[in-house]
Amino acid sequence: MAWKWKYSFKEQLEDTSSLHPGLTGLQNLENTCYMNAVLQCLCSLTPLVQYFLSGKWNTDLHQEIGESATAFGCLVSDMWLGKFDYVSPEAFHSVFGKRYPAFSRRTQHDAQEFLICVLDDLHEAFKEPSQERQSPAAGASTRSSSGTSIITHLFEGQLSYGIRCLTCKTLSDRPESFTILSLPIPSTRVCSLQDCLECFFQPDTLTWNNQIRCHRCGSNQDATVKASITKAPQIIIFHLKRFAWQDKHRRKLSTTVCYPFSHLDLSPYISTSCHNTTEYSLCAVVNHAGDLDYGHYTAFCKHSITKHWYSFDDDQVTKIPDSAVQADTAYLLFYISQGY
Repeated sequence: MAWKWKYSFKEQLEDTSSLHPGLTGLQNLENTCYMNAVLQCLCSLTPLVQYFLSGKWNTDLHQEIGESATAFGCLVSDMWLGKFDYVSPEAFHSVFGKRYPAFSRRTQHDAQEFLICVLDDLHEAFKEPSQERQSPAAGASTRSSSGTSIITHLFEGQLSYGIRCLTCKTLSDRPESFTILSLPIPSTRVCSLQDCLECFFQPDTLTWNNQIRCHRCGSNQDATVKASITKAPQIIIFHLKRFAWQDKHRRKLSTTVCYPFSHLDLSPYISTSCHNTTEYSLCAVVNHAGDLDYGHYTAFCKHSITKHWYSFDDDQVTKIPDSAVQADTAYLLFYISQGY
């Protein structure tokens, strides 16, 4: 369903007969709460919603690989312009499972892994060829670096790893694009998001099997490495690494991570060469309750029109106070640039 871009975003929503634009639940198709929570967060992001409601996505779409992107666009329209208390994501789930067979099974999956695949799929469906190509790198979650799209415009940032050889002191930089930053959680009962960021960006020393190949020395050498952000994305997604290995067993960390609702300042981690806005506001959260054997995903999203927060638990949508958004179950945090 294409929607003609006749009015502003707010006027367009007021023009529809829906009593609850953007407050539409998603039916659980059996163990698909991970999918529903991620889709609710993506469908609450105003720039992405605008892109689909405007119909521009139809122009950018690569038809031969755009079946799931088309289903996503129809889902956005149903959720924002329909008259439904909840809708079924069956069509999206079906076609998405064809491109990513692991998600075709009605079993529980990790929300972060699903989000990576959705962003990559949308990027491939809408990308324009780019004259510049970057070498793919490991580390932060990335998507294909060939071409630009609405996904790269909104979600892609750039890291630079400064690597200094401890023998000859030569400094080299390794660039790396990212769409999600996976943050380690300190070994404490309570910490802040800034504490997690400090852990991610703190300098590290590479020795023994982790030595780097120094081109000036011509051999493997000990080195220090420090990451910094050289391009801050419009929307930055943080993955809190709650699932960790301990004594050969994988367990879930129950650490309380306190995160700000506004004025998240990333300037301590941003390179001086980066001139992007460095302050962000929280706009959506994916929660995971339970443990490794049994868990349930929900979402908290801030409505772009009412400015209230809502809980999305599959087909149940509930208005919640701001205080309820700070939860021990937070797993994925979506922040949007305050200067956007």
